[in-house]
Amino acid sequence: MKKALWVVMTALATLVAAYAAAVLLLPGFGPPLIIARRATMPLAVTAHLGGGLVALAVGAWQMNARLRSRFIEYHRWMGRTYVVAVLIGGLGALRMAPESQQGWVTHLGFGLLALLWLFSTARAYIAIRSHAEARHRDWMIRSYSLTLAAVTLRIYLPVSLALGVPLGNAYRVISWLCWVPNIILAEWLVRRTQAPIPAIAGDTFARGEALAEGL
Repeated sequence: MKKALWVVMTALATLVAAYAAAVLLLPGFGPPLIIARRATMPLAVTAHLGGGLVALAVGAWQMNARLRSRFIEYHRWMGRTYVVAVLIGGLGALRMAPESQQGWVTHLGFGLLALLWLFSTARAYIAIRSHAEARHRDWMIRSYSLTLAAVTLRIYLPVSLALGVPLGNAYRVISWLCWVPNIILAEWLVRRTQAPIPAIAGDTFARGEALAEGL
């Protein structure tokens, strides 16, 4: 990842993580929706905010290749922290999704985001446990792109309101817009950096193995 892009991504992720920490720790701080949900489902809100802010803050540093190569042991421990944080935050998100505003469109949007967040992180963890470093990297890119939905949501929502889009309409669209472009971009990055499949004339099995390695 280009240094300038990494710096911008990390700064935005840190700001949103700090905001989530303030919402979590300061009584009465935060949007009315979160305050209302905390009254009815405090465990889910706490899990989602706490897990999400840790995943945001830690995951950005996992995306820096130079830091990964220089401080491999720290990378491993931060990776474990990230996986646990996503597990906690994702389960909280799954519980909150059916209670989101604006009906079934947002329920599906946020619910699918939570499921894919958990799934991609689990795949990254399974890959590294199998010593498949390339697959681990690919799934971590996908996972963190979904973590960054917390950032893109907080960009799109105020922009849409500033443009005069009614909150209900904006929220329904953003429940998908905050993560679908992210995962598409992540998939493009993954496929762009994958090694090409070697041409092995007449050896279908070997080509199948090479394809499987990229999944």
